[in-house]
Amino acid sequence: MIPSRRRFLAASAVVPLLPRLLAATQPSIKFPTAPRDRLSVASYPFRAIIDLPRNRERDPKAKLIDLKEFPAQVAERFKIHNVELLGQHFRSTDPAYLAELREALKAAGSRAVNIPTSAGASLYDADATQRSIAVANSRKWIDAAVAIDCPSVRIHVQGAKGVTPDVDLTAASLAQVAEYGASRNVVVNLENDNPTTEDAPFLVKVIDQVKSPWLRGLPDFCNSMLKGDEKFNYEAVTAMFQRAYNISHVKDMEVEGEKIFKVDLERTFGIAKAAGYKGYFSMEFEGQGDPYIGTQRLIDASLKALS
Repeated sequence: MIPSRRRFLAASAVVPLLPRLLAATQPSIKFPTAPRDRLSVASYPFRAIIDLPRNRERDPKAKLIDLKEFPAQVAERFKIHNVELLGQHFRSTDPAYLAELREALKAAGSRAVNIPTSAGASLYDADATQRSIAVANSRKWIDAAVAIDCPSVRIHVQGAKGVTPDVDLTAASLAQVAEYGASRNVVVNLENDNPTTEDAPFLVKVIDQVKSPWLRGLPDFCNSMLKGDEKFNYEAVTAMFQRAYNISHVKDMEVEGEKIFKVDLERTFGIAKAAGYKGYFSMEFEGQGDPYIGTQRLIDASLKALS
């Protein structure tokens, strides 16, 4: 039967709303409970071996690998089957490459639990066009996460020339990103990373203003030491864990030039437990020395803290 004009127009009006209508009210990841199964290994500490022409930190003397080889390497070396794959380590976001990456994860018996990435523009730029670019690029990474069956992305809040971090503009941009994440069942995370554009108190204000279960905090154990003292760092980590859901970064130190900042891992795991955090702990060694040795040290300490 041919529909009436009114019925046809009514049905057509619903089509743009389908993602919103189909979106889950909140994320519902089934987290493992065994200590080792809660651990992940990030690709970032191994950036020297990732073979990409645009990777300025690769070591030409090292045995270089494509990101597709990383999950199997982690599974074999560390007996860990969760990985966190840096967006800048993806050779491509074309469907063909993402399909290959997904198959590589499957072959290793592994899963990507988060994609940390940059939006390519500032979410609080005074120029609305630039903010739109940041939102659009963030959505593309959410699509990439879906393609490799990854439950979340971490969007980097980058700065804009001559503009101080703006809570209202950042929240307005991320509200759009979180809504799209909800429509695709992908959590959007913010990390206390850059001490200027991603200061923990700033991110807390943004998250609280958006008020979406799809926009969460990604607590980094040590990054906030770069801006404040030890007390500031633990307060920042506490605030971030209170807003975290599925991913956090484990590190025992941060190096900036000749300065080395260290944190108490046992105390920080205690903060996570007190917050009721059930998500993954991703090893992100950031220090001096061999990343394989440093990552293994973090794994051993994490297993002890979670046992």
